[in-house]
Amino acid sequence: MIICTMMKNTFCFLLVLCLGHGVARSQAPTGLTTDLLEYTDRVFLDGYPANISLAELGSAIERYQIPEIRNFNPMFGWMLDDSKPDLRQRAYRILVASTTEALDADTPDMWDSKWTDSDNSVAVQYAGKPLLPSTVYYWKVDVKDNYGIVSGYSDTRSFLTAAKFDGGQARYPVQLGDEHPAVVERRSKSLTCADFGRASFARLKLTLSSDKGGDTVVVRMSEKISGGRPDMNPGGSIRHAEYRLALMRGTHTYSIKIRPDKRNTHLKGNASMVDPILMPPYIGELTPFRCCEIDNYAGSLSAKDIVRLTASYFFDEGASRFTSSDTVLNRVWDLCKYSIKATSFAGTYIDGDRERIPYEREALISQLGQYCVDREYSIARHSHEYLIFNPTWPSEWLPQSLWMAWNDYMYTGNSRSLQMYYDDLRAKSLIGLRDDNELVSTRTGKKTPEFAASVHFKGTLDNLHDIVDWPHSGILGLGKNEGGETDGFAFTDYNAVVNAYHYKSLVTMSQIADVLGKKTESEEYARLADRTKQAFNLLMFDPAKGCYKDGVDTDHCSLHANMFALAFGLTPEKNIRTVIEFIKSRQMACSISGALILLEALYKYHEADYAYRLLASADERSWYNTLRIGATISIEAWDNKYKPNLDWNQSAGSAPAYLIPRRLMGIEPIEPGFRKIRIKPQPSTLSRAEIKTPCIRGDIFVSFENDPGKSFSLKTNIPANSSAEIWLPKLPGKYRLTVDDVPQKGTVRGNFVVVNAGSGEHTFLIMNYKL
Repeated sequence: MIICTMMKNTFCFLLVLCLGHGVARSQAPTGLTTDLLEYTDRVFLDGYPANISLAELGSAIERYQIPEIRNFNPMFGWMLDDSKPDLRQRAYRILVASTTEALDADTPDMWDSKWTDSDNSVAVQYAGKPLLPSTVYYWKVDVKDNYGIVSGYSDTRSFLTAAKFDGGQARYPVQLGDEHPAVVERRSKSLTCADFGRASFARLKLTLSSDKGGDTVVVRMSEKISGGRPDMNPGGSIRHAEYRLALMRGTHTYSIKIRPDKRNTHLKGNASMVDPILMPPYIGELTPFRCCEIDNYAGSLSAKDIVRLTASYFFDEGASRFTSSDTVLNRVWDLCKYSIKATSFAGTYIDGDRERIPYEREALISQLGQYCVDREYSIARHSHEYLIFNPTWPSEWLPQSLWMAWNDYMYTGNSRSLQMYYDDLRAKSLIGLRDDNELVSTRTGKKTPEFAASVHFKGTLDNLHDIVDWPHSGILGLGKNEGGETDGFAFTDYNAVVNAYHYKSLVTMSQIADVLGKKTESEEYARLADRTKQAFNLLMFDPAKGCYKDGVDTDHCSLHANMFALAFGLTPEKNIRTVIEFIKSRQMACSISGALILLEALYKYHEADYAYRLLASADERSWYNTLRIGATISIEAWDNKYKPNLDWNQSAGSAPAYLIPRRLMGIEPIEPGFRKIRIKPQPSTLSRAEIKTPCIRGDIFVSFENDPGKSFSLKTNIPANSSAEIWLPKLPGKYRLTVDDVPQKGTVRGNFVVVNAGSGEHTFLIMNYKL
């Protein structure tokens, strides 16, 4: 009896231990995605969330805006419980049904994947019965992990299929949110001013009263504030407008109908013959503004009477954060993160309000920033795929489609887009412009109607040419005759920048072909890339100057020829130092968008001190200057004076949203879908920083404390079903390294010490022995 009692008590103790401390079960998967959309079951009415489920819509479905799945075999993904260290998925089971009853009973009528041995949790392709168009389906997933634990099924997620399966990327509808001003100030008996603190693309709604009716109120709005009031003469393309409202008797709410701008709503009136992106009817026309004033109105107004209806793509404000010991850097981060949200108002990445046209340059910068600030991948993929068929006129912009395609794959782990657009991507590598000297040119007869058709260019052939950087006019110049942002670039038949892009594109095509199992084509692209690299260095490198010329038939050397060559891996080891020194000598002699490449080159070759100085600079040609001149969304140029018609609402100036997480903090995927992560901080003299940044598998947390030359401590939290490669700055002389308080040796790679880590929380400390 004593033995039996002891056994019974032991069993009870173990049962309590298992249930109470999570040993016997994991949390169920969360963050379920269908074709990269997490919230497929959200329903919107006129841009606002509607309190109704997909199952309840019935015949009223046409009234609502709903994400629609456009693939007949969608991709499923999910996140795993991250409470256990070094957790890996070993198998999954997906159930898909046409009714909730069938799914709840675990008797799916569409697909039961059965238990499938795989660690894939980001892109599992549907393989059940054919899905019907315009139909709601329900699914859930169960997983087994490397602890031998079965998680139990996730919550149910529903999705609606589109009326037609065209293979396009599913998207959220553009959404509206009501915002009230941060400050409301009555400036006189008849004038009230309201400041929302920062600009957004929006409409304005006012609640006003009139005793008799017939009064005319004047409403003014502007992106720029001056003396607490809207600046109605701001210059450039900075938006401002005035409207007159005739009041009715009594109290009413008035919605200002924004006048459309002919340029950004007129179809195909540009060099690329590409349409601007028009706002959906349920949103209506918008304008960017920060502040407004209500004139000739004697009534009293509070914040609740003034509503800004702000449009944006879906955005999770809490998905990311960054703070550091550098207040300038913190403000630059906040500016650029917000800019990613604010400039998404059209549901497709565009160049700004002046044109509202998707350009590859802005789309690339938006894509890179979006990945770092939100776990949202659909607007980036849609914008990339839109540009496949709607390219713009700069020849260097075309290959950026390959950069975006590869980014999409590395960040999502989903190769569907690579497969679908493989032939188009090949054409956009500029292989059709390739000459006998292994270089490309838009001047030597290769630019034919056939080439234009292969890249889907709709404009005239004369409009398709090299750009290097933008703008080409302005007052910039380190020399007297160097106007614009090209650092005096000397255009020739064979230009360095477009050929650097061609080389990068061939390397990327080799990688894409390899992923898709096209081994022979992968090897051929690699051979072409090698030949272009040899020709580039033979014909464009000036050994006497130790840097690259702008082209084959010129002696001029610009920042651009050198920063692109260095960033894209064209520079042989023996020439890297002199090229870097030349780059430094040119300072920030490129555009605010071109600076992405400059910082990429510097961080790639561990020039962290100079890169940090540029990133956190408060000079006129700095990201901080955007704030100093009064803009609250990233802008098109370093300052108003560098581009007379600049937009105050362009993602072109938002590169730090990417550069801070990926280069300064050093967080990036080294296997598709963040299956393996590299964390390689390059802090320079920054003493403290911490970041939360999302990835498709979950959140990544990194923080460090840095005492240069003495000690460096790093804390990380890696999402489940991932692993990480940690690069710590190597200290001079002898040092001591601990990982989770356990001494380690690590592997020395140049100026770094590298260790590996599984998922979960880890602490790394490297310090000088003298301490």
